[in-house]
Amino acid sequence: MSHPNQFSLLSQRRFAPFFWTQFLGAFNDNLFKTALMVILTYDALSWTTLSPSLVTNLIPGLFILPYVLFSATAGQFADKYEKAGLARFVKWMELAIMLAAAAGWMTHTLWLLVAAVVGMGVHSTLFGPVKYAYLPQQLAPEELIGGNGVIEMGTFVGILLGEILGAVLVVHQPYGIGLVAGATVVSALLGLAASYRIPPTPAPAPELKISRNPLAESIRNIAFSRKNKVVFLAMLGNSWFWFYGALILAQFPVYAKDYLHGDHSVFVLLLTVFSLGVGSGSLLCERLSGRKVEIGLVPFGSIGLSLFGLDLYFASLGYHNTAAVDFAGLLAQHASWRILFDVLMIGMFGGFFIVPLFALIQTRCDPRHISRTIAGMNILNALFMVAAAGVAIVLLGRGFTIPQLFLVTAVLNAVVALYIFSLVPEFLMRFLAWLLIHTVHRVRCIDAERIPAEGAAVLVCNHVSYVDAIVIGAASPRPIRFVMDHRIFKLPLLGWIFRTARAIPIAPAKEDPWLMEKAYVDIAQALHEGDLVCIFPEGKLTSTGDLNEFKGGIAKIVARSQVPVIPMALRGLWGHLLSRGAENVFERTFRTGWRSRLALAVGQPVAPQDATPERLREQVLALRGGWK
Repeated sequence: MSHPNQFSLLSQRRFAPFFWTQFLGAFNDNLFKTALMVILTYDALSWTTLSPSLVTNLIPGLFILPYVLFSATAGQFADKYEKAGLARFVKWMELAIMLAAAAGWMTHTLWLLVAAVVGMGVHSTLFGPVKYAYLPQQLAPEELIGGNGVIEMGTFVGILLGEILGAVLVVHQPYGIGLVAGATVVSALLGLAASYRIPPTPAPAPELKISRNPLAESIRNIAFSRKNKVVFLAMLGNSWFWFYGALILAQFPVYAKDYLHGDHSVFVLLLTVFSLGVGSGSLLCERLSGRKVEIGLVPFGSIGLSLFGLDLYFASLGYHNTAAVDFAGLLAQHASWRILFDVLMIGMFGGFFIVPLFALIQTRCDPRHISRTIAGMNILNALFMVAAAGVAIVLLGRGFTIPQLFLVTAVLNAVVALYIFSLVPEFLMRFLAWLLIHTVHRVRCIDAERIPAEGAAVLVCNHVSYVDAIVIGAASPRPIRFVMDHRIFKLPLLGWIFRTARAIPIAPAKEDPWLMEKAYVDIAQALHEGDLVCIFPEGKLTSTGDLNEFKGGIAKIVARSQVPVIPMALRGLWGHLLSRGAENVFERTFRTGWRSRLALAVGQPVAPQDATPERLREQVLALRGGWK
């Protein structure tokens, strides 16, 4: 079934005005901040006596300080008040801040510009919860990955264009300062105009009372989010990305000047390449995820962040040019292409990392608490970014070079990723499933939307190979508790995978009656908690490719729990290396080629009273058709 491209959202009022409002906000933030950092890096003596390295780490820290102080209150506002009206209020605030900043530019008053940096931090703090809580109210679940991808692309393109324009305008003599002041005011006016086209978006908790104690509310927000382990660790993962990005990006001005020996155009080139990477990675998420919330992309993104972060360190050591260059001169240096490629890949894998995390938070947290959850995440983001600025200042003060800072960040990323994935194995399980169906197999899902997005259900499927569960799990929009033969748990790799996925081991009654009864109890408990449970009613792998008789256990499960049953059929796995058959193992390995064609067909739900083994077998047989 064909689906509209994610860019079609840009033609719809429920998305387009909001997109342009946030795009212009990101653009204006970065036009202003970059112009300020460039003038303080390349013309510091006429503005301040502080070192450029200190200033370029201090300004981002001041910008995100309001996130720590006011995010909890901003989350309450976004849950209590209608979001379109709140967006317009924030845009009026932005216009006032930019008018004050314009006065600072024209009078050469640094303290007023620094105050505007803090003011824009407050503006972004208030808009952050609105930004990500708006999407799940206006978009369907299958549109969330694409919508988040477009928003992230827009954010980073806005950042890129703002950084480029800020860096170019501010050094334009003799009118640079005036051009920056005028551009920021015009951008604020355009964002305000776009906000008046955002459709009304009801408040999910209008009865909410705003706490007068932001610190206590911040603690409550984070404590509430910690109750949902997966959501909270997704928040931590998101915050870690901002630590990583802040630590890398804050070094670009001095890195471009002192290590690449470039002018401000080299700094702009680094920002351009990084932003294009994040934008392209964010947009690719919809295609790579199959239009569902695919958290298997998160470990994939994390691997890339570490690998290319490490290579950026080694690429920097291989750059030996000492002559001053502009961006064209840099491109003429052979060693520079490896540096730019690493920066591009860091951005792209950052997109793979962050977009699924946003979608996961939006879909798995309490809808009435989503803005406050986003606010809690923003608090964590702010703390992590402040920590990034502090780490950079300390390490640089202790004699670390900027390339060494890149190395430290890449190694820390690997350590943090391993920690998070060990706490929530679902990330790693989904990654293995995603990797399987994008390398060894080409999987087509037929009517996968029939797998319930919420609520308890039993999935029944034919059993063709040892990787059936991984293929089915990759097609599902949510985790599945698989009921598996206990002997599979003894296999070295597959056993670890299925234990990690909280599969339920089962044994025949004549072999281990206690384990069999325990499996039924565990299944009933999982269904009571609203989980999806998948069983293979044949009770064993097929050895011929044909469908065996269904055992009576499915009737016992449904009789206990009274939940709908979803029949499914795998097509094309028979003959796989990990299927069972009489042929030589090497013959089975290459019979279907390197990338075998698979399909998973999902049938209509069957009511509990109709879910007999015989009827379910007929349904699965019909879905399988002539395939094996």
